[in-house]
Amino acid sequence: MTGHGGEQVAAWPRFRLADWADVRDTVHMWTQIIGKIRMAHAPALNHWWHITLYVSPRGLTTGSIPYRDGAFDIEFDFVDHQLHIRTSDGRRRHVALGPKPVAQFYTETMAALGELDIQTRIHAAPNEVEPAIPFAEDYVHASYDPPAVELFWGQLLRANRVLSAFRSGFVGKASPVHFFWGGMDLAYTRFSGRTAPPHPGGAPNCPPSVMREAYSHEVASCGFWPGGGAEGAFYAYAYPEPPGYPEYPIRPAEACYSSTGEFVLPYEVVATAPDPDRVLTEFLQTTYTAAAELAGWDRAALEADPHRLDRQGL
Repeated sequence: MTGHGGEQVAAWPRFRLADWADVRDTVHMWTQIIGKIRMAHAPALNHWWHITLYVSPRGLTTGSIPYRDGAFDIEFDFVDHQLHIRTSDGRRRHVALGPKPVAQFYTETMAALGELDIQTRIHAAPNEVEPAIPFAEDYVHASYDPPAVELFWGQLLRANRVLSAFRSGFVGKASPVHFFWGGMDLAYTRFSGRTAPPHPGGAPNCPPSVMREAYSHEVASCGFWPGGGAEGAFYAYAYPEPPGYPEYPIRPAEACYSSTGEFVLPYEVVATAPDPDRVLTEFLQTTYTAAAELAGWDRAALEADPHRLDRQGL
């Protein structure tokens, strides 16, 4: 199997959500804690882009976060199963990733920040989940399995690769490929340039104002979520949804429009395909085309040859 650059790539990881649901829910709460720490210190960006995490060579990272006259970062290392907190002056602390309650992880992480003189206050309860157990009181979520987490990270690595390649064909306003800890999904969003009607909200334990900022402008969004199917699912949606969107012909044939208001492609369809990257790209492209065509986006101004920079003599 080969990737977009012709290099050999490994098969896409296979495992059932039912086999790691408890682990997934624990890691979800941990990512919320780290995302909220980034949010407490990073300068605000439109659509909440300043709060997300990014796929790294070892797991998930905050990237560099400004602090006083320096910076720090936090990374989930899913190879050595450690949380690394590193400062620009060379100091560092580590929190072991293992079977432990969210309450313990929260206490250890905040203590590590304190030892590095990083004063942090967050809203210490999760968003977009129900019930929203305060982190310091959460002894319900306490599961961790290194092999399962490594498989999940493998899914993110491959999804990130394809989403990033797909992103290169768009020159309009677009988000990074980033991990939203509220819904625990890896997401990428394209913008038409037009404003959108106020979003009605509706996510549990998430103020409507949050959703209004996220969807202040017309979008075509896509991503990967470790839910929605036996092994997870890829999704795509438009906001506002243009007339005819649910009926638009999407490929591959296994993709369908869900009652949740989005197109869904089961992860296992991609993972078992002879060319997973091509199948996923087909899904991303046809769902974007549906949104852009039906809503009348200025595609000539927004799109470009994704290989336009390949042979520039640099």
